[in-house]
Parts: sequence; structure tokens; C-alpha cells
Amino acid sequence: MHWGLPWPGPEVAAQAEKAGAAAFCAGEFADTNSYLTTGEMVAGTTGAMVGPGIAYAFARSPFVHASALRHLHAKAPGRIFLGLGSGTYRMNTDWFATGADKPVARMADLVGAVRAYLEAENGSTVTHQGDYYPINAAIRAPVLGRLEIPILIGAFNKLMVRTVGRVADGVLGHGLFTDRWWTETISPELVRGAEERGRDAAALRRWGWLITAVDEDDPARARRDARLQIAFYLTVRTYDTLVELHGWQDEVSAIRTAFGVGDIEGMARAVTDEMLDAVALCGTREEARQRLAARQALPDLAFLSSPGFMVGSRRRERYAASAVELMRSVEPG
Repeated sequence: MHWGLPWPGPEVAAQAEKAGAAAFCAGEFADTNSYLTTGEMVAGTTGAMVGPGIAYAFARSPFVHASALRHLHAKAPGRIFLGLGSGTYRMNTDWFATGADKPVARMADLVGAVRAYLEAENGSTVTHQGDYYPINAAIRAPVLGRLEIPILIGAFNKLMVRTVGRVADGVLGHGLFTDRWWTETISPELVRGAEERGRDAAALRRWGWLITAVDEDDPARARRDARLQIAFYLTVRTYDTLVELHGWQDEVSAIRTAFGVGDIEGMARAVTDEMLDAVALCGTREEARQRLAARQALPDLAFLSSPGFMVGSRRRERYAASAVELMRSVEPG
């Protein structure tokens, strides 16, 4: 397994690269922009892959995505990737003021349109015949030229995963992904989508996040923070298919009840040891190492993600540094 981190800042990133980190990613929200953070990552790294992970797909036009990627590629050739996520319907309509109907079809069309810009040669007309993103752009200035930038899609449920297999270079798995979800849902749907288009599923990238909270001084707090992050994710019904696969309906019902009344500790208590073992790396370094060794279906590249729900920025920074020390302690192979 290759590994990386959500952007931890240049100081921790330098230590992570020395320890073997292969990539860094950048999410976004109302106060952060994944492309701007990727620019910071370009400046603060030397050899690792860097890119949005994820960028809100429909909040930008294909031209805006592609021009940002070209700008970044010029600064770090061969090191840029793009991770796209659809966001929720309400985010798209109420926050971004953009269309969000039929997100699976829209995502497939967007990937094709972004690729049209990335694959265009100088002096050509950039064209893409899409239902959502029809492109007919005559760009005569010598600013183009074909770029090979991997495009991954943040996908959870079957239809979007199948779309990854059909049109993208890989999947960005969620922090809730378990071994069973990778093997029983993700891999079969990637293969199905790839076969529909005559593509090689084995060539697709399988990247993802692992909730990681390691603290030698206070392992109980680390386990609690990991439980709370899992609980927070499971307040969202999008992930009910994973809950049903594992038979966690009663636990998730308790999580949502606690969340509804603001019982934060009740949310954490509702996450069982089974759930914790299936999802997170946490506790002491040795405990986290054992949990990592027990996993049977890890992504090809895992971003070790610090818990963020009800966790302060300083503690998240400590978790990021501890994740680097964890991977230093893991023997190759």
C-alpha cells in the first residue's frame, strides 16, 4: 500500500515525503479552495503527487477545472491529479447555484469535457458533445498541448462507482470503506463499468482515505476521536447501503438519535469495537499497526486522514504527524 496525507502543511509534509509519502490531497469547503491549496502543495513538496481530493465537480465549468490543472502542471509536471466529487444536491443548488440533477450522468459528461480541454492540441478547436457540457471552443493561442492528468471520482454507491469504471482513471474511496465494501461493492462495479466501455479495470487507480488517530500518550482519546468521526459520517443516509451490508442498523439508529439531541459522547459510544476495527487505524502506534496489518482490502494508495469532527486544529496536526511516525514503523511489504 502506498500512502499519503490530506495536506498537513509544509513542515509535516517534508517529514512525510522523507518517510515515503506518495501523495497529498486537498479538500474544500466554504473557507478553503482545493485548487489554491494544491498550489501550496506544489510549492511545499518535491516529488509527491498532489491534487484536489476532492474538488466540487459541478461548482466549476470544465474550462475552469482544466485551466487550473494546466496552470498547476506547468509548476509540477507529472505530479498533478484531479479528484472530483459531486457534492450533495442541496449544496449544488443552494450553495453553488448550479444544476445537480442526474449527478451520475452529469459527472460522466464533466469528465469527458475536462478531458477534451486537457487533450487538445495547439491551434485546435476544443469540442465535446455532451448533454450537460457541450463545448465548441476555438483557442488559437499556443497554450494547449496534450496532458496526461489522472482524473479520479469520489464514489460510494454502485452507479457512481460504475461510472468510474466507464470514464475515469480511478476511484477515491470514502473513509468509511471497509474491506467488504472494497471487495463486494467497489471492485465488482469498477469491473462492470470498465467492461461496458471495453476498458481494463486492472489499470484503474483504487485510492481512498483511512481514518487515522494515533496517540502514544492518550490512546483512549485517539480511539474516541476515531469513533466520533465514524459516527459523524454515519449520520448521513447516503451510506446506508454500507450499514446494511454490515448489519449495523441498530448502532446507526443510536448514533442518529444521539446526534439529534446533541449527545456527542453518546454518538461515540454507539460505535462498536467491530465498527472501529473495520474502518479506522487508531490507539497506540502498535494498535494502529495491528489494525493496518489486519486489513485485507486496502486501497492502492491510502490518505491517512485525521478525525475532524469536534477535534481542534492542533490535535489534527498531532494526528497527522503521528500518522507519519506510524508509517515509518511499518516495515516495507
